[in-house]
Amino acid sequence: MKLEIAVVSAEGAGIAAAEGADRIELCSSLELGGITPSQGLMEAAAEQVDGRLEIHPLIRCRPGDFSYSSAELDTMEREIRSLLIQGAHGVVLGALRPGGELDIPATRRLAESARNSNPLAQLTFHRAIDQTPDAVAAVDVLVDLGFTRVLSSGQSASVHEGLDTLARMARRSAGRLQVMAGGGLRIADIPAVKRSGTDAVHLSAKQKASPAAPRAFSLGAWNGTDPMAYYVTDAAVVQAARVACG
Repeated sequence: MKLEIAVVSAEGAGIAAAEGADRIELCSSLELGGITPSQGLMEAAAEQVDGRLEIHPLIRCRPGDFSYSSAELDTMEREIRSLLIQGAHGVVLGALRPGGELDIPATRRLAESARNSNPLAQLTFHRAIDQTPDAVAAVDVLVDLGFTRVLSSGQSASVHEGLDTLARMARRSAGRLQVMAGGGLRIADIPAVKRSGTDAVHLSAKQKASPAAPRAFSLGAWNGTDPMAYYVTDAAVVQAARVACG
């Protein structure tokens, strides 16, 4: 089973490569659900992995919902072109209508931007799929749009809870689309995920890092979180996931 790790730094990319991941989803700001990485991060991550795994940047120009304006879609088209030119193997994207249905014209626009930049680019539809009315039925739409895979927690808070739906998505795809399980995934869930017929697992393998020295004042966290904390990739978690995937 393939293993994908979400990373937010060049160091994290290097750890994922060293511990045997098959690919990374490269993004920024995991605490916001992930947004598009910078071109500098893409360059540094590519140097760190040195061809040992695939790099798939997330294309999401802002946090929040997945219903985008024309200007936001234009921004994401530019991000797609730039990151694929830099050598990304594919991109992770998706768009929804305000009611939660797949926004087919917007998604097609982004997918075509990727294919125009690199006809071999892989396309992953991200976890916006879990906000659609019916993720199983959406599989057919993604196949028609030319997607390589879809990332889902089975429309549940965690992969463990959504395993039945993930299995149904895998059966519906019938090999036409890879189904990747991710979202609240625990290492202990991976054997059951393998048995469900899904093709891959996705996890952030993150741990919170905080500065050793206390600060005298906050730099702006309004919601009570530590404004100086950030996430790093935990090599031990990546290693355990690799073993569990086989």
